[in-house]
Amino acid sequence: MTKEIVYGKNGVLLVLSRVMRNFNVMDRREFLHRTSMAAITVPFLRMPSFFKDMRMGIVVHSYAHRWNSKVDSQKYPGFKSAIDLIEHCHSIGAGGVQVMVRDWTQDFAMMVRDRREKLDLFLEGSISLPKDAEDISRFQKDIIAAKEAGADIVRSVCLSGRRYENFGSIEAFQDFTANSVASLERAEPVVRKNKIKLAIENHKDWRAHELKEILKNLGSEWVGVNLDFGNNVALIEDPMEVVETLAPYTFTTHVKDMGVAGYEHGFLLSEVPLGEGFLDLKKMFGICRKHFAAVKFNLEMITRDPLKIPCLTDDFWATFPSVDSRELARTLRTVHQHAYQPSLPEIAPLKPEQILAAEEQNILSSLKYSKTALGMS
Repeated sequence: MTKEIVYGKNGVLLVLSRVMRNFNVMDRREFLHRTSMAAITVPFLRMPSFFKDMRMGIVVHSYAHRWNSKVDSQKYPGFKSAIDLIEHCHSIGAGGVQVMVRDWTQDFAMMVRDRREKLDLFLEGSISLPKDAEDISRFQKDIIAAKEAGADIVRSVCLSGRRYENFGSIEAFQDFTANSVASLERAEPVVRKNKIKLAIENHKDWRAHELKEILKNLGSEWVGVNLDFGNNVALIEDPMEVVETLAPYTFTTHVKDMGVAGYEHGFLLSEVPLGEGFLDLKKMFGICRKHFAAVKFNLEMITRDPLKIPCLTDDFWATFPSVDSRELARTLRTVHQHAYQPSLPEIAPLKPEQILAAEEQNILSSLKYSKTALGMS
């Protein structure tokens, strides 16, 4: 491979400007040899029957356009509540839902429980952490509502945005970290008292080892991980290493496949229908289930324009002082080797009805893959 390397501050590789389009024959042979050997040494990961007792749930964000949609569509009417989502997900063959829980009344929680029990779907909540001491009572009410509706796991995030966009300095990120730890410390006694698991997503905020360290320090059996299969590609991490690092702490998942392509300031990253991206989903499923047999798998297929990951700019690296330049080189090599063809899908040119149709088709295609390729029920 021919390359020209320019290093910035902290020894971080900022530019990989010339990469040959083709790798030599020996590289390809070595790759095929290693992947075939991995398949031999871990045969159960190739057996769809290993997942036959598992059912794929759907994360509400998979329906980002249809949830509370204002589009006047006969074919794709908007979902106004968790019950609407449950009804639809059952109709397309999903096994459960992960949906926002906020200010639910006891009556509504019981309505959700009644409907999902009749349809035999599992339920997970998505909930906001207590931002301060005064917010603990709200958090506790939402936890109780989720449990009354039948959830035994609630998912949350520490950051609603993206690390490389939200913070301009390591000091700002350290303040965020301290505040996040404080929120988790406020939340932990509540979930422990109510015996419901709190799963923190790697949400383009924490690198895998950072989230692992936070959870180890917290030391609670009630607080673990909502493992997103693809988010940490944006943080210049190998997705398989992320799964291997966080699987021992994982309660539930956001299953997705990722498509990548280059652009002038770094690379583009998109969720694509399962089976169309570069992630080794069978192996990821197997690793998760090895550590927690009852782990939930939830599809998060977000239909949107590709995200820009500007990893060849100085600003991107403001909160990554210790990332090895080899990690960036590996990520850019992955982008080159697995560039999505012919191009990553975009929704900007589409009309609202077309976006809703694309969203539904992406979800249906992914559910079909989970049944035919992964052998899920």
